[in-house]
Amino acid sequence: MQGVGFRAFVVREALGLGLSGEVWNRADGAVELLAAGPEADLDKLGERLWSGPGRVDGVLAEPASPVLAQGFSVAPSR
Repeated sequence: MQGVGFRAFVVREALGLGLSGEVWNRADGAVELLAAGPEADLDKLGERLWSGPGRVDGVLAEPASPVLAQGFSVAPSR
């Protein structure tokens, strides 16, 4: 989902919820992100992803325990 501002949308929404993490484009054109924060706020972000720019075909949430810096940013494509 490149060229529609989805990563910038994710950053705005995540920062608005006080989450930390990063979002990036994958080689297959999908967008992936890691986010950390209270579970209720992570759930809110997951719900908001559906209303972002472009077409969202699916949202997959998996538990993880990354150590993330404060803030939320766009990372290089992977």
